[in-house]
Amino acid sequence: MPQSDLCEAAQRSVGLMRVAACLSSMLLLTCAPGAGAAPPSGYYPQKAGLRWTYSSGETQIVGAPAVFRGVRVIPVTHQYGSTVYTQDLMEYRADGSVWLRGVNAGGRVTWYTPPLNVYPPGPLTPGHTWSSSSGSLKSVSTVTGVEALRVGTTPYNALVIRTVLTSSGKQSTQLTYFVPSVGVVRYKTADGSKIDLVK
Repeated sequence: MPQSDLCEAAQRSVGLMRVAACLSSMLLLTCAPGAGAAPPSGYYPQKAGLRWTYSSGETQIVGAPAVFRGVRVIPVTHQYGSTVYTQDLMEYRADGSVWLRGVNAGGRVTWYTPPLNVYPPGPLTPGHTWSSSSGSLKSVSTVTGVEALRVGTTPYNALVIRTVLTSSGKQSTQLTYFVPSVGVVRYKTADGSKIDLVK
């Protein structure tokens, strides 16, 4: 794949992360429980060293907890091959919610004040809606239902989350297929592209 295509793919994936849908900070585990099966304490996994690889070629890796600007965050690195494009600084709060506090791109950190709410406390159920905004960026997410799907050879019952992102007056919509205690197993982007979890 040409470098320009890799950069474009990376930017597209980063956009997804910033709006709370992928939040690819959710980690891949080897188990595959149905939607709602995991206890809230393990609902949004965050163990250092866990990783996902997606059909777009992106790998997301969870790092060790760190303190940044006085906030305990979990860094999630986004890379293609060995090239790191960005790192999301995620905050996992005591109430079970997940927040995007900042994005590190090439050593330059964009810090969100207020932070963006990626996920509310679990468990999620159909009809659950949440929203947040920071500066010109606003996201509204709704759990539209539960869908049985197969990603590779693995069957899942995934919560389907529809996220509408507005940035500087421009709006886009994407679908995220989230499995509690596993993470995001599929994305459908605004242009209709499908990105699946590979491993």
